[in-house]
Amino acid sequence: MELKDLYRDVILDHNRRPRNFGRLEHADARAEGHNPLCGDRLTLSLRLAGERIEDIRFEGKGCAISTASASLMSEAVKGKDRAEVRRLFERVHALLTQRDAAAGPELGKLAALSGVREFPARVKCASLCWHTLNAALERSAATVTTEAPEEAPLGPAGRMAGEP
Repeated sequence: MELKDLYRDVILDHNRRPRNFGRLEHADARAEGHNPLCGDRLTLSLRLAGERIEDIRFEGKGCAISTASASLMSEAVKGKDRAEVRRLFERVHALLTQRDAAAGPELGKLAALSGVREFPARVKCASLCWHTLNAALERSAATVTTEAPEEAPLGPAGRMAGEP
């Protein structure tokens, strides 16, 4: 089996059986995300223990890439502190947007998202959950959206700068 096939299978599995899907009662932070290009919508909820993500859940509807990315992200960030999450976000963002970015073993299953960069319209599908997580951690009231800046001005947590 080729690596590409393995990555495809990981995406399909996380789309069909998303991990950490559902409502999180007694959440400390919540944020909403919307990708009008694809119709993806998600609500992300966190329970924090100090700086560490104790629990995370997401709800909503989205394309296979969006759902799989949110599922993979939720597994990857659970138990991590804000600094670790920020570093992970930067690695995933590079993986999605930079041709020369290598997946590396530290990304684990998140490496399955590497093929998304070949489809620029899908980068926003894969990164929506990450920007929504950032908004939840910042406790930003703005809804994260992938609309162009002139269409919907957002606060610092919502803009997806540097993405196609």
